[in-house]
Amino acid sequence: MRPLTEHDIRDSFVNCSKGEAKRLAVPRDLAERPWDDLDFLGWRDPGAPDRSYLVVERGDGLAGVALRFPSSQRGFLHRSMCSVCLTTHPGGGVSLMTARKAGAAGREGNSVGVYMCTDLACSLYVRGKKLPDSGARFEESLTLEEQIARTTGNLTAFIDKLYA
Repeated sequence: MRPLTEHDIRDSFVNCSKGEAKRLAVPRDLAERPWDDLDFLGWRDPGAPDRSYLVVERGDGLAGVALRFPSSQRGFLHRSMCSVCLTTHPGGGVSLMTARKAGAAGREGNSVGVYMCTDLACSLYVRGKKLPDSGARFEESLTLEEQIARTTGNLTAFIDKLYA
Protein backbone atom coordinates (compact mmCIF):
# COMPACT_ATOMS: atom_id res chain seq x y z
CA MET A 1 0.00 0.00 0.00
CA ARG A 2 1.20 3.52 -0.68
CA PRO A 3 1.82 5.77 2.34
CA LEU A 4 -1.23 7.86 3.24
CA THR A 5 -1.54 11.32 4.74
CA GLU A 6 -4.14 12.46 7.23
CA HIS A 7 -5.82 14.40 4.41
CA ASP A 8 -5.95 11.25 2.21
CA ILE A 9 -7.52 9.31 5.06
CA ARG A 10 -10.17 11.88 6.00
CA ASP A 11 -11.20 12.37 2.35
CA SER A 12 -11.57 8.62 1.74
CA PHE A 13 -14.52 7.74 3.99
CA VAL A 14 -17.53 6.37 2.13
CA ASN A 15 -19.89 5.52 4.99
CA CYS A 16 -19.87 8.56 7.26
CA SER A 17 -20.44 12.27 6.86
CA LYS A 18 -17.65 14.74 6.12
CA GLY A 19 -18.09 16.09 9.65
CA GLU A 20 -17.70 12.63 11.18
CA ALA A 21 -14.61 12.00 9.03
CA LYS A 22 -13.16 15.34 10.16
CA ARG A 23 -13.62 14.43 13.85
CA LEU A 24 -12.43 10.81 13.86
CA ALA A 25 -9.10 9.89 15.42
CA VAL A 26 -6.41 9.37 12.76
CA PRO A 27 -3.24 7.46 13.74
CA ARG A 28 -0.38 9.74 14.74
CA ASP A 29 2.28 7.22 13.64
CA LEU A 30 1.59 7.27 9.88
CA ALA A 31 5.28 7.84 9.07
CA GLU A 32 6.26 4.70 11.02
CA ARG A 33 3.68 2.33 9.51
CA PRO A 34 5.12 -0.63 7.52
CA TRP A 35 3.42 0.51 4.29
CA ASP A 36 5.16 -2.07 2.08
CA ASP A 37 3.64 -4.85 4.22
CA LEU A 38 0.11 -3.42 4.37
CA ASP A 39 -2.79 -4.31 2.11
CA PHE A 40 -4.93 -1.76 3.96
CA LEU A 41 -4.55 0.71 6.80
CA GLY A 42 -6.53 -0.31 9.86
CA TRP A 43 -6.68 1.15 13.36
CA ARG A 44 -8.80 1.27 16.47
CA ASP A 45 -10.07 4.53 17.91
CA PRO A 46 -8.29 5.02 21.26
CA GLY A 47 -11.10 7.27 22.51
CA ALA A 48 -13.98 5.00 21.51
CA PRO A 49 -13.48 1.31 22.37
CA ASP A 50 -16.24 0.17 20.00
CA ARG A 51 -14.91 1.94 16.87
CA SER A 52 -12.25 1.13 14.34
CA TYR A 53 -11.45 2.25 10.83
CA LEU A 54 -9.84 0.97 7.69
CA VAL A 55 -8.72 2.50 4.42
CA VAL A 56 -8.17 0.38 1.33
CA GLU A 57 -6.94 1.23 -2.15
CA ARG A 58 -9.47 0.49 -4.89
CA GLY A 59 -9.41 0.93 -8.64
CA ASP A 60 -11.35 4.17 -8.29
CA GLY A 61 -9.29 5.58 -5.40
CA LEU A 62 -9.32 5.12 -1.65
CA ALA A 63 -12.24 3.77 0.36
CA GLY A 64 -12.30 4.55 4.06
CA VAL A 65 -14.72 2.62 6.24
CA ALA A 66 -15.91 3.40 9.75
CA LEU A 67 -16.52 0.16 11.67
CA ARG A 68 -18.20 -0.72 14.94
CA PHE A 69 -17.70 -3.82 17.01
CA PRO A 70 -18.93 -5.04 20.38
CA SER A 71 -16.85 -3.80 23.28
CA SER A 72 -17.56 -6.98 25.25
CA GLN A 73 -15.65 -10.00 24.00
CA ARG A 74 -16.31 -13.72 24.25
CA GLY A 75 -14.50 -16.00 26.68
CA PHE A 76 -10.91 -17.00 26.06
CA LEU A 77 -11.71 -20.70 25.60
CA HIS A 78 -13.33 -20.03 22.24
CA ARG A 79 -11.26 -19.77 19.03
CA SER A 80 -12.42 -17.77 16.03
CA MET A 81 -11.15 -17.30 12.49
CA CYS A 82 -10.87 -13.99 10.68
CA SER A 83 -12.83 -14.20 7.43
CA VAL A 84 -10.41 -11.78 5.74
CA CYS A 85 -6.97 -13.34 6.40
CA LEU A 86 -8.06 -16.72 7.84
CA THR A 87 -5.95 -16.29 10.98
CA THR A 88 -7.35 -17.99 14.08
CA HIS A 89 -7.32 -16.26 17.45
CA PRO A 90 -8.36 -17.25 20.96
CA GLY A 91 -11.02 -15.27 22.81
CA GLY A 92 -11.59 -11.75 21.56
CA GLY A 93 -8.97 -11.82 18.80
CA VAL A 94 -11.71 -11.83 16.16
CA SER A 95 -14.72 -9.50 16.26
CA LEU A 96 -17.79 -8.94 14.16
CA MET A 97 -17.06 -5.59 12.55
CA THR A 98 -20.12 -3.84 11.17
CA ALA A 99 -20.13 -0.95 8.75
CA ARG A 100 -22.95 1.32 7.73
CA LYS A 101 -23.56 1.02 3.99
CA ALA A 102 -22.58 3.88 1.70
CA GLY A 103 -25.13 6.37 0.42
CA ALA A 104 -28.89 6.29 0.94
CA ALA A 105 -28.88 2.68 2.19
CA GLY A 106 -26.54 3.65 5.03
CA ARG A 107 -28.59 6.70 5.93
CA GLU A 108 -31.59 4.35 6.23
CA GLY A 109 -29.66 2.27 8.77
CA ASN A 110 -28.52 -0.64 6.59
CA SER A 111 -25.17 -2.20 7.42
CA VAL A 112 -22.93 -5.14 6.56
CA GLY A 113 -20.56 -7.10 8.74
CA VAL A 114 -17.43 -9.20 8.60
CA TYR A 115 -15.58 -11.28 11.21
CA MET A 116 -12.13 -9.75 11.29
CA CYS A 117 -8.98 -9.63 13.42
CA THR A 118 -9.84 -7.22 16.23
CA ASP A 119 -6.47 -5.49 15.91
CA LEU A 120 -6.90 -5.13 12.10
CA ALA A 121 -3.39 -6.56 11.53
CA CYS A 122 -4.44 -9.07 8.84
CA SER A 123 -1.68 -7.98 6.45
CA LEU A 124 1.00 -8.58 9.08
CA TYR A 125 -0.40 -11.98 10.10
CA VAL A 126 -0.44 -13.21 6.50
CA ARG A 127 3.17 -12.13 5.99
CA GLY A 128 4.36 -13.62 9.30
CA LYS A 129 5.37 -10.17 10.58
CA LYS A 130 3.06 -10.56 13.58
CA LEU A 131 1.98 -13.74 15.33
CA PRO A 132 -1.49 -14.27 16.75
CA ASP A 133 -1.81 -14.82 20.51
CA SER A 134 -1.90 -18.55 19.81
CA GLY A 135 1.71 -18.24 18.55
CA ALA A 136 1.27 -19.51 14.98
CA ARG A 137 -0.95 -19.60 11.93
CA PHE A 138 -2.09 -22.74 10.20
CA GLU A 139 0.40 -23.97 7.63
CA GLU A 140 -1.00 -23.49 4.13
CA SER A 141 -0.10 -24.90 0.74
CA LEU A 142 -0.73 -21.51 -0.91
CA THR A 143 2.22 -19.27 -1.69
CA LEU A 144 2.54 -15.98 0.17
CA GLU A 145 1.41 -14.12 -2.97
CA GLU A 146 -1.70 -16.34 -3.19
CA GLN A 147 -2.48 -15.76 0.49
CA ILE A 148 -2.13 -11.98 0.01
CA ALA A 149 -4.39 -12.13 -3.06
CA ARG A 150 -7.00 -14.11 -1.08
CA THR A 151 -6.85 -11.62 1.79
CA THR A 152 -7.26 -8.61 -0.49
CA GLY A 153 -10.03 -10.41 -2.38
CA ASN A 154 -11.91 -11.13 0.85
CA LEU A 155 -11.56 -7.51 1.96
CA THR A 156 -12.64 -6.23 -1.47
CA ALA A 157 -15.75 -8.45 -1.32
CA PHE A 158 -16.65 -6.88 2.04
CA ILE A 159 -16.07 -3.32 0.77
CA ASP A 160 -18.14 -4.06 -2.35
CA LYS A 161 -21.09 -4.94 -0.11
CA LEU A 162 -21.06 -1.37 1.21
CA TYR A 163 -22.08 -0.15 -2.23
CA ALA A 164 -24.63 -2.88 -3.04
